[in-house]
Amino acid sequence: MKKARLVTIGVAATAFLGALYMFSSQKPPPPPAVVQAIPAAPPPMATDEVLVAAHEMGMGTLLAAPDLAWAVWPSATIGNGMIRKSETPNIVEDVKGAVTRGAFFQGEPIRREKIVKGPNSGFMSAILASGKRAMAINIDASGSTTAGGFILPNDHVDILRTRKDDEGKGDGYVTEVLLSNMRVLAIGQNVQEKNGERVVVGSNATLEVDPRQAEILTQAQRVSQLSMTLRSMLDAQKVDEVDNSPRQDAGLTIIRFGVAAPLSKQ
Repeated sequence: MKKARLVTIGVAATAFLGALYMFSSQKPPPPPAVVQAIPAAPPPMATDEVLVAAHEMGMGTLLAAPDLAWAVWPSATIGNGMIRKSETPNIVEDVKGAVTRGAFFQGEPIRREKIVKGPNSGFMSAILASGKRAMAINIDASGSTTAGGFILPNDHVDILRTRKDDEGKGDGYVTEVLLSNMRVLAIGQNVQEKNGERVVVGSNATLEVDPRQAEILTQAQRVSQLSMTLRSMLDAQKVDEVDNSPRQDAGLTIIRFGVAAPLSKQ
């Protein structure tokens, strides 16, 4: 073999080995980047406008246009008693002149059951629940028979009756619960607490009663002295052992500690 050919083969082999070394020392290429798909935007939430109080309002407020406003609410959270603009767009004109049966906070939805409107509806008749009556009882203006004057409208009270003890026991008088868990509508002429201040005690308290309870109170006022004890707000919905339901008998019955006893008319 000729010397020139050997040199050529050697050079070619050297070049081949050098190229092989270079390729083997290189790092493998990185894997291709994975492009994540952008999730589709959720569909817009269905909303509607709801009639709300434009500012704080007390019980017995005569509604006018500035007292009302529309607020955007999610449709899924709108209750049956709320007023939708999509259903009654001109309701503001209809609601004007109605009376609120309770207090409203700013932004609170105006519910149909909390307002009343009618040509002959006075304030007191507007705030009464269906089937109830308003009846006033005499109280001590100094507050001595009304928890020291701390009883306010919308509080719940027990009515106590103090009478002579016909059996001649004790000091000649007996006090017993006449009616339990009664709602106070007004003290004197005041129907709500104003600006966080305590309402001044009047000479009478107006209670929410049913027809039978009105009879009981009327008779009890003629023959005894009535007092009110203030109940805790947490007990306002509890049922006591005193039976306030209508009864068929002509007299009165007091239930004390689970034992029924006729109420003397003397």
